[in-house]
Amino acid sequence: MREPQLFTEWVQHRKLFDRDVRLPVLLDKVAVKALVAAMLGAEWIIPTLWQGNDLPHLTPWPTPLVVKPRGGCNQVAFVRKIDDWPMARRMARRWAGARYGQWLDEWAYGKVPRGLIVEPYIGSDQILPIDYKCFVFGGRVEFVQVHLNRASAHRWIVMDRRWRRVSPATSDPDPIAPATLDRIIIAAETLAADYDFLRADFYEVDGVPLFGELTVYPGSGLLPVVPPSLDRRMGEFWRAARAAP
Repeated sequence: MREPQLFTEWVQHRKLFDRDVRLPVLLDKVAVKALVAAMLGAEWIIPTLWQGNDLPHLTPWPTPLVVKPRGGCNQVAFVRKIDDWPMARRMARRWAGARYGQWLDEWAYGKVPRGLIVEPYIGSDQILPIDYKCFVFGGRVEFVQVHLNRASAHRWIVMDRRWRRVSPATSDPDPIAPATLDRIIIAAETLAADYDFLRADFYEVDGVPLFGELTVYPGSGLLPVVPPSLDRRMGEFWRAARAAP
């Protein structure tokens, strides 16, 4: 772990040794919006309907909407109709009762203040927008992980910077590049310019690019990178970024 080679090993290395005080702000779903708005412009930000610690008994906002904890990963409640609100409140209470990240040694998550955030739903009916996750090494996007059908049959395809598939062939055809790919790449590189690695996530809705979130521990370094050669190639990019002036 002191001389990581693979990308997944580098994530473990960051969890064990990296205590950069900037990282918790990047993972804070409230604080990061102000940071991104200042760097990219307010038009990149999904609006915040509410933030606080306790959801109201009845929703004062029109549905559909999304409830998330202020700090956490893969924790989201989709409220598509009023009847979904009690479920969202139960999930929110469960999130509030645990400190995210401790069980996987993800130090930065533990420094994010507890709380909740409510946002408008940006999907279409039951379909979530495609998620474009940019892997930025040393301020340069090298790969884009394209997440499909996240609500049900979730899967992803990895493309390189020139939009060539680098993950194995599947029954899914190569995804079409978003119309705003160039803008998304520039935005990701702007946000990650001062870090050896960050993952910057974006959506494209009705031809408009929107910021999603920043990630410093993708998959907590425990999800396999397929093929293994891609794990090593990503690790080489991370190592080179760390060695650069």
